[in-house]
Amino acid sequence: MERPSAVERSLREAAPHEIFDVLRSAVEHRHRARAVDLLLADYAMTRLQPVGVLPHTCAPVSIHDSAPGRAFGAQEPHCVYDRSASEVTVHLPVSVRGDRLGILSVTLPENDGPAPDVLEDLQGCADALAHEVVVAERDTDLFLRARRVERLTLAAEMQWQLLPGRSCSRPEYSLGAQLEPAYAIFGDSFDWSASADDLYVTVSNGMGEGIDAALLTNLAVNALRNARRAGLSLSDQACMADQAVYGQYKGGRYLSTLLFRFHLPTGHVEIVDAGSPKVWRVRRGVVETIEMEEQMPLGMFEDTEYVPQHFQVEPGDRLLFISDGVYDALSPGGERYSVRALAASINNTRLLPAAQVPRVMLQELLGHRGATPAADDSLVLCLDWHGPSARR
Repeated sequence: MERPSAVERSLREAAPHEIFDVLRSAVEHRHRARAVDLLLADYAMTRLQPVGVLPHTCAPVSIHDSAPGRAFGAQEPHCVYDRSASEVTVHLPVSVRGDRLGILSVTLPENDGPAPDVLEDLQGCADALAHEVVVAERDTDLFLRARRVERLTLAAEMQWQLLPGRSCSRPEYSLGAQLEPAYAIFGDSFDWSASADDLYVTVSNGMGEGIDAALLTNLAVNALRNARRAGLSLSDQACMADQAVYGQYKGGRYLSTLLFRFHLPTGHVEIVDAGSPKVWRVRRGVVETIEMEEQMPLGMFEDTEYVPQHFQVEPGDRLLFISDGVYDALSPGGERYSVRALAASINNTRLLPAAQVPRVMLQELLGHRGATPAADDSLVLCLDWHGPSARR
């Protein structure tokens, strides 16, 4: 059997829009596969949708109650047997650095299931495909089109292109985040970036809606990135973004933002709270808010000075960053989604991995809100801290 590196070379040499076709041909040749399909998670993280324009052996499926969805949630291969057809379909997670993209489904002519070396090879192919999909999205719309159940508003298109991903993991931490409504975003956003020793996380809640909100958020996020990439301190990053937003809007528009720097070797956290979304912590089963000194939102006043605060995370801690679109959401009868309900939702999801928590919490929020149209974005970002000892 050829090594997976041969498939990786073939994918690298393929045109961006052809990488799945190349992968399909390789899997069919290597394993006599009867069908090979790639399904990507949509923006709302509710469905897995097939990629490509050719006839597919599978239709869009639910993430929550389907065999591909089971593999997606567990991030492990899942086999489904069809004894009458003497075949087995293997659903394999397509993920890169903790970012869950979708599922590769391979139907094989087997009755007793794939041998361990076959399963390992198929997962290697899925992993290679995941890396190439991320790269190919710079040059083709094929995979981006597969992510949408319906057309995005222009503001949502701008916001989704701004985000780093929806999940990420390293030995020290796991991250997951989700926005709702996914197809018509108002102004909430999140960002993260890691180096050898530091993880930067920002969560923003911008004013307004539609294009105005998207333009404000894009300006602020890119100003923060520009300052971060220049090597400035966390407080100076906030100052630079504050000046950029104030220079454009003169205080007429601003946005609340949380800025974090996690020092990975020690778990020391530096934070700037610029009129921010709420932060919750789950430590040893106890759910509590983290009280911080709230400073001015970015862009509200000229030349605002930002002072960082500090705290320590411990292995096993879970942090949740939650926008006001969650705890201010109203039911059809006008009842506010209470802090008590939010704390219960946090407790109910304590055993789920960080990547799944935001989607489940937002589903519970939708159950409270019912069919009432959203008046604001709802953003949940979950960070599980595994600890610096995990680096080794």
